[in-house]
Amino acid sequence: MVTAYDHPSAVHLELAGIDICLVGDSASMVVHGHDTTLPISLSKKCFSIAAPSLVAPSGRFSSAIFRLGRTSQVQISWRQSDPLSHLLCILFLAVDAAVRILKEGGMDAIKLEGGSPSRITAAKAIVEAGIAVMGHVGLTPQAISVLGGFRAQGKNIASAVVETAMALQEVGCFAVVLECVPAPVAAAATSALRIPTIGIGAGPFFVLVYHDLLGMIQHPHHAKVTPKFCKQFGQVGEVINKALLENKEEVTNGSFTGPAHSPYKISSCNVDGFSKELQKLGLEKAASAAAKTAEKIETGELSSEGKNPPDKCCGLVLDFHSRRKIVT
Repeated sequence: MVTAYDHPSAVHLELAGIDICLVGDSASMVVHGHDTTLPISLSKKCFSIAAPSLVAPSGRFSSAIFRLGRTSQVQISWRQSDPLSHLLCILFLAVDAAVRILKEGGMDAIKLEGGSPSRITAAKAIVEAGIAVMGHVGLTPQAISVLGGFRAQGKNIASAVVETAMALQEVGCFAVVLECVPAPVAAAATSALRIPTIGIGAGPFFVLVYHDLLGMIQHPHHAKVTPKFCKQFGQVGEVINKALLENKEEVTNGSFTGPAHSPYKISSCNVDGFSKELQKLGLEKAASAAAKTAEKIETGELSSEGKNPPDKCCGLVLDFHSRRKIVT
């Protein structure tokens, strides 16, 4: 099981034959740059899961899972003194969010963090609504404010991890994720359950974040939050950095682009007609530029030798001393 948050990464999982694609709220950290998974909203989650789900019809994914944390921005009021109403509201929000994830994102199942009584009840309600649920115990990133940060779990309450996993099995979860628990605890839970377990830093069946697995992100911020259990199977980030630096260098010295990158042709007679039309509009300078460029192409003078560094691109003056963020 590997994460994916967009169509290209999901295609790579498909080509590699990865069994399960997890579109998790880890996107909050590796895609959106936050320190935790908490800031990502349900709307952003649904946006993230829509593209990977388009790959699923090929049949390579046995299941696409979404982590259901702090579920919905819908606000429903209840009386503090009425715990039953409180519970019903929580269940409504959980089921409503799960339905939205399946409808808008095209997922096959959802992953629900936590093993508190309310979470187990929520898992039961979602299963009874006809939605497949994968449980998640141990370290639950959506609850780090309660757990005291990203810390290993199950050292002092190992039996509770196993009991919680069994409770999730009993309410209908088809699998359980065990995150950051000691290997003996993971082995005990796996042995006690009839359903599969998947480890995150625990046990033999592992899930990794796409960006961590590939060594994609080189920024110091990401290094700060990369879990110590991760194994990098590649150094894709170095390849990306090298390509971007080469692109910048060739654009700066004018060797990119050349004729090979401008394959669209116009005949000499059409160039003449085009120049005349420009002259009629009073655009003498533009007509001259078109004629000169056509002549350079004809004589082979316009080449990719880096002799003509660009000073303008699409009407924007290139300024290599300052960087701009442009949204289209």
